[in-house]
Amino acid sequence: MRKGDTNDNLNRIDFAKGNGLIPAIIQDYYSNKVLMLGYMNKKSLSLTIKTKLVHFWSRSRNKIWLKGEESGNKIIVKNIKLDCDMDTILILGELTGSSACHTGNESCFFKKII
Repeated sequence: MRKGDTNDNLNRIDFAKGNGLIPAIIQDYYSNKVLMLGYMNKKSLSLTIKTKLVHFWSRSRNKIWLKGEESGNKIIVKNIKLDCDMDTILILGELTGSSACHTGNESCFFKKII
């Protein structure tokens, strides 16, 4: 990867497609289990990169929130990848608590459809 690639990729993220938000898939760095999906705006992504802790934009509360600020179940960023359409990110992270989901489950994806 060339030196400027990371910043170039960040500057090309298509926030406009989602009205200022992009989906952020959170995956466990060690097990590859999908933990959750959240939404980020430019500011929450910048905070995530700066602090190495996952921050989201809350669509219901209309504000930025640090994942685990109340529960203590924070996610430490190990790696961030951008998809080919430049409108979704994948964050590989380490869960500091026992659950990523507000229900107490390790993952938000526990309800089986088929």
